[in-house]
Formats: sequence, structure tokens, C-alpha cells
Amino acid sequence: MVKLLTWLFAVGKLGKLLTTGGTMLISMIVYSWIFGWRYAVGFVLLIFIHEMGHFIAARQRGLDVGAPTFIPFVGAWIQLKELPHDVETEAYIGFAGPIAGSMGALACYWLGRNYESNLMLALAYSGFMINLFNLIPISPLDGGRITAIISPKVWLAGIPLLIALFFYNPSPMLILIAILAYPQLKQAFSKEAPEGLPADYYQVPTNTRINYGALYLGLVAFLALMSYELHEILPRS
Repeated sequence: MVKLLTWLFAVGKLGKLLTTGGTMLISMIVYSWIFGWRYAVGFVLLIFIHEMGHFIAARQRGLDVGAPTFIPFVGAWIQLKELPHDVETEAYIGFAGPIAGSMGALACYWLGRNYESNLMLALAYSGFMINLFNLIPISPLDGGRITAIISPKVWLAGIPLLIALFFYNPSPMLILIAILAYPQLKQAFSKEAPEGLPADYYQVPTNTRINYGALYLGLVAFLALMSYELHEILPRS
């Protein structure tokens, strides 16, 4: 019986690895048809680094979390099998992805500058832009999860950004984000905590709000500056 349980546990872990590895491989193949395999591999790995930031942070806070799953042209996500206990935990997990992803992009930038590799610079640009996009202050993006610690009403600032992005580059993904965000925007003006969350979910010390707010603005500024620099130095195709 013990051997059977051990075997089932091992198969379960293998299944999770196969799901992550399989969906990563599918994404690499799809992206390679458009951008070439070298860029596709690097791009998917940057997304993986971002998601593993969330994964590790959730584990650090004792939450049950699933391995990353990838969908081409949508991105990837990790499944939180239990809700964060408070908004600070949610913000902590939300921050971990963009920070890890930004470090991955920064490594590509360093390699690109030191070895004069346009491929690495292009990956760095994509990495910075993806993480900057994810910091738009609207849930379910990371920026929404982070800024919730300041106030869910901050999500209103994300609406004009989404609209501007849609007019600049129409994308079904932006429509999907807007649909997912709608019920949470309604909840932002409710005086009660969302269903299933503790009544004191959003109650945190003022200095914690300030610290997270400063870190958020700092990361946004850094990613915006790096994206602009790379946009200027990358050759136009």
C-alpha cells in the first residue's frame, strides 16, 4: 500500500512537470513559426522565470499552488489552489513575478550589450515590455494584485491604459482582460470584502501601503526606461 501511494505521488508530480514542460514546448513551437526558434526559446523561458517568481513566493507564504501552464499568445499562469490570507500576501506574490521577470530581462540585456547580440537585446526588450504590461494597475494583472494593497480603487487608473493600448494595438487579449476585470472593478467600490475573503482582508499598516506603493512606482519607472532605451537602440526591421 505504501509503495502504491509513493508511486501515485511520483506520477502526480511527473504529471505536473509534463503539463508545464508540454505547454512550454507547444508555445516554443508556435512562436518559432513566427519569430524563429532561438527567439521562441528565450521568450518562453523569460515567461517561465516570471511565473516561477509567483510560484516560489506563493510557496514561501505557505499557499498550495500549481505549476505554470502556458498558452501561446496569452502567456502563462500558476493556479493558486487557495486564496491569499490577506492583501499583503496577494501583493507579495503579485510582485514576485515582475521582479523575477525583470531580472531575467536584465540578464538578457547584459548579455546583449557585452556580446553585441541583437537577439539578446530583443529578448530583453520583450521581457521588459511584458513585465511593464503586467504592472498595469488592474486586476487580474499583477499590477492590480499589487496596487490592491493601496486601494482597489487604484484599478480605475488601469481602464484608460487598457483603452489606449487597445486603440494603439487592438488585441483579443485586452478584451479578455477587460471582461475578467469588470466584476472586480465593481467590487472595488463595495465597502465589504469580496465573497470568500476575511472582513479585514484589506487592513494593513500605512507604512506597508507606502512601501509597496514606492516599490511599485520604482519598478514601473525602471521597466519604462529600459524599454525606451532598447526601443531606441534596436535596429528597425
